[in-house]
Amino acid sequence: MSALPGREILLGVSGGIACYKGVEVLRGLKRAGAEVSVVLTAHACEFVQPLTFQTLSNRPVGTHLFDLDQESRIGHIRLAERAELALVAPCTANLAAKLRAGLADDLLSTVLLATAAPIYLALAMNDRMLAHAATQENLEVLQARGVRIIPPETGFLAEGKQGPGRLAEPEEIVEIVARHFAEASGQTPRVAGILQGRRVLITAGPTVERIDPVRFITNRSSGRMGYALAEACRDAGAQVVLVSGPSHLAPPRGVQLSRVASAEEMRAAVLEHQEHDANTLAPG
Repeated sequence: MSALPGREILLGVSGGIACYKGVEVLRGLKRAGAEVSVVLTAHACEFVQPLTFQTLSNRPVGTHLFDLDQESRIGHIRLAERAELALVAPCTANLAAKLRAGLADDLLSTVLLATAAPIYLALAMNDRMLAHAATQENLEVLQARGVRIIPPETGFLAEGKQGPGRLAEPEEIVEIVARHFAEASGQTPRVAGILQGRRVLITAGPTVERIDPVRFITNRSSGRMGYALAEACRDAGAQVVLVSGPSHLAPPRGVQLSRVASAEEMRAAVLEHQEHDANTLAPG
């Protein structure tokens, strides 16, 4: 049974190509029974029209801090006080920087600064923006303040290349929100969240060692145990990297999957991710 019916969610949408997925996040929250108020930044309105979110939420959509009707009733404070949870999906590097600095120069940043509700940021940005020292520092500070980070996935980016920075799947984001309320109401064991802020690296599956272009040596490993561990760590709040040999298993949602074939490729992938952790703070 979902923990979302009747819950008041504030959905913030900041400007990026992943805005269209924000619509799917809204639909998922509504299907699960939540009541959702939507606030769009000016840049988000360049990608998706407010009418789309208004139609699906059945509520007026906030776009301007100085809306004469809304602000006659101190609208931004009403939004901040009504929310039981604030979710930004997508959250750009720019918005994360504003939140870290405590800026409130538009409706969304003002509401987020004024709310006492838990805040979840579902990141989506260019891979170089994500890796930039400023962004990583901003995320570290926000997490230290209690802001929850929903890390982006690795996949095909708008720039036409593979890399980290793609918004997590809408279904996964909705699951994380539902898990928050389920945990708060005691509907789930307290395992959820115990790995929040941690980064877990798991290897799974067989390796293939080629003898010649036709023959090879391998083993019967299915990868099932490693994939199950990856899902369990993800559900406990960790950012998970799964280095997998050839496997027919479906990639776990919300897990960064690195596919390899040989033992040497697996070793190189593990060392690469370890080096990444040594030099970059991974949002978790």
